Amino acid sequence: MSNEPEVDMKDVELNEVDQEKQPMREGEARNNYAISPVSEKNGVVKVKIPDEETKFTGLSKEELMKVAGTPGWVKVRWALLILFWLGWLGMLAGAIAIIIHAPRCKPLPEMNWWNYGSLYQIGDVNSFTSDLKGLAGKVQALDELKVKGLVIGPIHVSSADKPEDLNLTEISKEAGNASQFKEVIQAAHKRGISVVLDLTPNYKGEEPWFNNDAVSSLELEPALRHWLAEGVDGFLFYGVEKISTAAPFLWRDVEDLFRNQTESDEKTKKVLIGVTEKSSPDDIAAVLNKTGVDLLLTGALRSKSALDVAHSVAHLYSTYNQTKLAWNIGGRIAGHLASVVGLAKVKLSQLLLLTLPGTPVFNYGDEIGLEDESTKNPTMVWDFSNKTLTSKNILEKMSTSRTFFRAVSEKRSKERSLQHGEYLPLFNSTSAMAYVRRWDQNERYLIALNWDSNETVTLQLKHAEIPERATVVFNTDDVNDNRVLNLAEFEVKPEQGIMLKFPYSS
Repeated sequence: MSNEPEVDMKDVELNEVDQEKQPMREGEARNNYAISPVSEKNGVVKVKIPDEETKFTGLSKEELMKVAGTPGWVKVRWALLILFWLGWLGMLAGAIAIIIHAPRCKPLPEMNWWNYGSLYQIGDVNSFTSDLKGLAGKVQALDELKVKGLVIGPIHVSSADKPEDLNLTEISKEAGNASQFKEVIQAAHKRGISVVLDLTPNYKGEEPWFNNDAVSSLELEPALRHWLAEGVDGFLFYGVEKISTAAPFLWRDVEDLFRNQTESDEKTKKVLIGVTEKSSPDDIAAVLNKTGVDLLLTGALRSKSALDVAHSVAHLYSTYNQTKLAWNIGGRIAGHLASVVGLAKVKLSQLLLLTLPGTPVFNYGDEIGLEDESTKNPTMVWDFSNKTLTSKNILEKMSTSRTFFRAVSEKRSKERSLQHGEYLPLFNSTSAMAYVRRWDQNERYLIALNWDSNETVTLQLKHAEIPERATVVFNTDDVNDNRVLNLAEFEVKPEQGIMLKFPYSS
């Protein structure tokens, strides 16, 4: 029996490939090597490994079932259930309270397709492009400007002051043909753009409706029905105050045709547009009431005085729903925007038209500052790199004007405050005006304009509806201007327009 003391150890055998371990020699023991008091086996080392600790893994299913029914756990479960439902009911009550006390969204006004963007007037198809086929190819470029309607023509057969040559349902050879016009309508409708036809009878002569005898014999209603069947979305007439007086029965038939539209969809409703040279708010109101047109183009904004412009806008806005208002400066007869206001004020005028409450109407080329030359139908410029057409400086201005027009037009198409918001005048003088467009809880826009060619205007705007500061969105002098201005005192340079924005605040 071994004399080795018994210990609680496990034997771990170490297989040695080398020579077997030899017992210590006496000499080695003397060289500071301690000899184990326990005799060792050759090739075997005894190592003590502690027993593994038992880990708690939770109660078993049987133990849980035994504990679950005890009174203590039953009370805990009921308490947690009650707390859950009380919390749920509290959150429900809070949500209801928020809904009840939250400010209600203002209902959107009833609008027609022509209230959602600008109208683009192409009085002379040959000057704009080669013919109607060429116009169809330019629809995409016009869509980039966010226009909602094209006012085309007149393109019907007519000779100056000769009613016997008039044919309201036939397209003149100079403009193109019926097939090409259909291409224009299809291309426009494909992009959500409506087509309005200028059907002014004597557009080449002195009086738009010939003389009184000729007016009474016009077959106007059949011509309207013909073009409506072709897909036209409305009509424009110059001198509407004259025709409604000279031939009231004829004009009443036109009014009835538009009043009795069966389409309830705003996208398919047809528009009746009138044009008058009247400029005073009272005269404009009289023509609107007498003719019953949906929109009336006037001379209200052609005044050189900002005070007169502000007065006309405020008077008409307070008298009519803004869906009835249309704003223009140039036109087929009045000429292009740049020729009416001057090239330096083109972007200022664009900003004015695109931010007033109502429908802005532009003449072709107004987006680039196209000027009248020997005719009020100048050739449209499409290529801004073609220096043979005009000087490099003018081409650069045309390009920047178009960029500015496109940016403001796109902003108008997206913002409710600009599309159908309320108009709040803040300041007006003979040379400057400022106003705010606001809608419900949407972002507000402040527009400041200075018509003066020499003097800088310092505006000190204080009103309960505006904050102390606002951020610049558009600046006619600097497209990259994003300053934050102090509304209590800021400057507007000569012939400059600025649009600023600020958030709704309750």
